[in-house]
Amino acid sequence: MSLTKEKKTELIEQYRRSDDDTGSPDVQIAVLTQRINELTEHLKQHSKDHASRRGLLMMVSRRRRLLDYVREHDSDRYLNLLERLNIRK
Repeated sequence: MSLTKEKKTELIEQYRRSDDDTGSPDVQIAVLTQRINELTEHLKQHSKDHASRRGLLMMVSRRRRLLDYVREHDSDRYLNLLERLNIRK
């Protein structure tokens, strides 16, 4: 259910903006999206896991705030992120 170190490193490699970038909004959004997708699958099987559901809602809210920040500063990058991560608006 958690994100493995290898998968997180792979996501950072894909979405980073420069060679030493590990915390840009793009990377954070990609990591959150992966965690959200995994937790969504978990909740399909364990529908009464309310603590995880709360965590999922908090992650979705954090990702929404980061996406709003990216949209405010660079709309082309925002649209590119939505397309690459398959996030619906």
